[in-house]
Amino acid sequence: MQFKLKLTVAASIVAACGIATAQETVVKIGHVAPLSGAQAHYGKDNENGVRMAIEDLNAQKIKINGKTIKFEIQAEDDAADPKQGTAAAQKLCDAKVAGVVGHLNSGTTIPASKVYNDCGIPHVTGAATNPGLTKPGYKTTFRIIANDNALGAALALYAADTLKLKKVAIIDDRTAYGQGVAEVFAKTAKSKGMQVVDTQF
Repeated sequence: MQFKLKLTVAASIVAACGIATAQETVVKIGHVAPLSGAQAHYGKDNENGVRMAIEDLNAQKIKINGKTIKFEIQAEDDAADPKQGTAAAQKLCDAKVAGVVGHLNSGTTIPASKVYNDCGIPHVTGAATNPGLTKPGYKTTFRIIANDNALGAALALYAADTLKLKKVAIIDDRTAYGQGVAEVFAKTAKSKGMQVVDTQF
């Protein structure tokens, strides 16, 4: 009798697990950033942010068509390299993820955006600021940060209108990001009547 009871309980647990699985839908979210190389610490921070967001979403037990959605992350490393970035993008396309968060660098995001567009997967970046990212007009590409033109201009306008500066010096680190912002800052500063007394690299 006791054996039959244990068997019945075990069967009930298996059946319950089967029902739970049938009522759960897994949604994979891709994430791409440099997880190796000199910028790995930035990439890992971004990945951890996505993991935290997924934990928050899963805690809400979101349901679609009566099924609980379980979000999972598929993280890929682009090493801040354009070729590796497009390879990572294609890997996520092949995995049929629902969407992608990334990439970190404009140099990897721009070529990867075409891959995502071709396979119809939406992707959003919170870091790539090169204005060229959105020029192709891909409907799958989203950016939640101002581009270099807006950033450089805003800094110059703040210096002129709020700080009331008449003379400024520019220090440019000569990265693609730094150069773009510095050039727009200088152009806007001059249009506001400020004198750029020196530019250093």
